[in-house]
Amino acid sequence: MPTHDQCEQARLARDARFDGLFFTAVRSTGIYCRPVCPAPPPRPRNVSYYPSAAAATAAGYRPCLRCRPELSPDDASLLQDHTLHRALTLLNEGILQDQSAAALATAMGLSARQLQRLFVARLGATPAQLHSTRRLLLAKQLLTETALPVTQVALAAGFNSLRRFNSAFLEGCGMPPSALRRQRGAVNGGEPVLRLAYRPPLDFSAMLAFLRRRSLPGIECINENSYQRVIVANGSASLIRVTADPKRPELRLQLGTTDPRAIPAIVARVRRVFDLDADLTTVHASLEHEPLLARGIAQRPGLRIPGGWDGFEVAARAVLGQQVSVAAATTLARRLVDRFGEHLPGMPEGLDRQFPGPATLVEAPLESIGLPRTRAATLRAVARACAEGRLDFSRAQTLEHFVQQATALPGIGPWTAHYMALRAMGMPDAFPAGDLVLQQVLGEGQRLSERATEARSQAWRPWRAYAVLHLWHLSAEPTKES
Repeated sequence: MPTHDQCEQARLARDARFDGLFFTAVRSTGIYCRPVCPAPPPRPRNVSYYPSAAAATAAGYRPCLRCRPELSPDDASLLQDHTLHRALTLLNEGILQDQSAAALATAMGLSARQLQRLFVARLGATPAQLHSTRRLLLAKQLLTETALPVTQVALAAGFNSLRRFNSAFLEGCGMPPSALRRQRGAVNGGEPVLRLAYRPPLDFSAMLAFLRRRSLPGIECINENSYQRVIVANGSASLIRVTADPKRPELRLQLGTTDPRAIPAIVARVRRVFDLDADLTTVHASLEHEPLLARGIAQRPGLRIPGGWDGFEVAARAVLGQQVSVAAATTLARRLVDRFGEHLPGMPEGLDRQFPGPATLVEAPLESIGLPRTRAATLRAVARACAEGRLDFSRAQTLEHFVQQATALPGIGPWTAHYMALRAMGMPDAFPAGDLVLQQVLGEGQRLSERATEARSQAWRPWRAYAVLHLWHLSAEPTKES
């Protein structure tokens, strides 16, 4: 959390770079706000600062209806604390939905008291309080921005009982859900659209261009202004669409006809694909001492890590792209989806396929799509490892653990493993040092060795993945799948 003086300056300046890094609680109103709140600034003697919305809630404050704390991005600095990051990842994946905080502690290899001390020290709230606040803020957003029935909002927020939802919402927000609905006025019906905030800048056009060149035919449709994709959630297919708000630092997520219980996971994936929780001020401060990266940052200050929707999709695409161009990898991906992917009835043409799962590809005759025998064997090995649980793409693991597990598979070297970590999990320190483009750009005409490239990158930790994006953009059009 920033210092008291930094919080004070950011609050008075309504500095969007601090959005999500702290929350302002006002004793005279009993409300907590984002640093960017448009309301007249309260007197300093009435203000307290908290590191999380959950901490402000635990202190008895209600979320502001004007600046809407539910829109704040997460604090990216928490990524640097591996233990806390793992715990937050498991929490975001829903471990406390059906289990106790003791189960989370056990999964972390900590005692319940150790875990609670860690959360309170960094976030000012216990794991249970954080989970409860996030559920209520999601419900508040859905009640404000969509016309979903209250029963569906309750399901999306993880409540199976409408009575319990109404009681929890009243306690946490100071009003029943129906009252908030009346206050916010009419919302257009049809497919729900949610606002997803980020700390500027975000180079949305560069992100779309990167994703478009690597899009999966039949599954994704990406143009200069939007990202569209067919997804399958809880057995039902639907379409999502992501666009940029031209006036606010926000993306708009059109959800389609989706099972409300799947909404939290969909929102989390979209935030990861577009790296919306990044704090580029911190990232750039670590990279700008390198003149080459300083030049890249000056040219494209909003570059972020372009993620993939599904870990196995990214892994398969990485194997397909070994030693070939991006265009050739796209052709192979199209053949893979056409030959082994499931057709989704009722979906529009061009967005009517589901990527084949690991179990489908374990024994698949991949050579039939033109894949060389060795790469076909590698893809089958990756599929088998995923199907058996020996390789997963949970962000709760460390980069070192994932690379070790991935490179134990035949045909997977450090380049492929780090590329998977970068794109599938958004790991900020992933760095494929064997990448030809990185070696050429860093060598400025002379290709560096993999060892020299790795050594050069040490000064950029723990944000090497962002350095990768800037170096790729500084290069000419890459010829490999990078």
